[in-house]
Amino acid sequence: MTAGSGRIRSMLLRSGTISLWSALLFLPFRGVRAAVVLFGVLFFAMLSLNASGSWMSPLMSGAASVGRRMTALLPKDRRYLYLLVLPALIVPFSAQNYIIDVAVLAGIYIILALGLNVVVGYTGLLNLGFVAYYAIGAYSFALLNTRLGIGFWSAMPIAVIITTLSGFLFAIPALRLKGDYLALVTLGFGEIVRITLNNWDSFTNGPNGIGGITAPHLAGMSLETLSAYYYLVLFFAIVTVVVIGRVQRSKIGRAWIALREDEIAALAMGIPAIRYKLYSVSFGAFWAGMAGCLFAAKMRFISPESFTFMESVLILCMVILGGLGSVGGVIAGAIILVILPEVLREVQMYRMLALGAGIVLLMIFRPQGLFGGRVASSRR
Repeated sequence: MTAGSGRIRSMLLRSGTISLWSALLFLPFRGVRAAVVLFGVLFFAMLSLNASGSWMSPLMSGAASVGRRMTALLPKDRRYLYLLVLPALIVPFSAQNYIIDVAVLAGIYIILALGLNVVVGYTGLLNLGFVAYYAIGAYSFALLNTRLGIGFWSAMPIAVIITTLSGFLFAIPALRLKGDYLALVTLGFGEIVRITLNNWDSFTNGPNGIGGITAPHLAGMSLETLSAYYYLVLFFAIVTVVVIGRVQRSKIGRAWIALREDEIAALAMGIPAIRYKLYSVSFGAFWAGMAGCLFAAKMRFISPESFTFMESVLILCMVILGGLGSVGGVIAGAIILVILPEVLREVQMYRMLALGAGIVLLMIFRPQGLFGGRVASSRR
């Protein structure tokens, strides 16, 4: 078999597999005829794209080069802000309340996913119970606000400190384990927190949840409207991106990545592994606590049903989809996985099917994630 015929066979197999999978997913929605049409369109479209790759690749590489030069003109620490903030600022002026509400939720999940990216993407510690810190932050804020009457700007720092301390105390015994054992311990911790919140009626009001949370105020003005709260969440998301980006390029960030790549070599170079892992878990818990406060202040009501194991899985999928260690990729992954269920709301029964199929295809054809593949420690 010649190299040319092998390449053609591989191209046909890949195009046919992707087209057939997409048609099978589309079959329950529109029937056999529409699925067959979709298969044919996708199959021939992918063949055309592959066939035109020889003359399209120089054009694409030239466009990528221009994009890199334009990005290089921006300050290194603010590239994502220049590229994302300006379009984000006009969302409340050009969108309906429903879209603004989804955008607020996406901003909260961006903060959550970036916090988990510190633990999983930078340090390589698989955490399946990250939602526990999210819940601790939300409940700490809600209890401070409803029981003691403390406002948003005073209660939020206290709740974040409580969450960070919880992450630190949990990490002390948990970090004695590695790999799958650490993942199981974190999963158990997430379930312990949820069950405790559900059963401690006298303190957390149990399954009835906590209501009556007051809206944030700034300069005597309430931020209870969706547009005002959108800008509040956008501000905290920008702060998260800037701070995590700076820490990533610091001595601590490089130590985290060294531990992820080869812990034995990092220990041989004098990096205290346990200390830096404690830093990582505590730092990730810090952002989860902040996201929990924003979620509680937005919803004005929280209950244990908002902090299930599936939330941890969803946040982890955001990190994997975007690319481990990639700040921009994690932001894109969070936005995609928040918007996708809303787009598929009319076919609610098949939303998880589509999400699962997408993750499977991603792991087969691009296991490093949509924006992964670049060394996370590189200085840009």
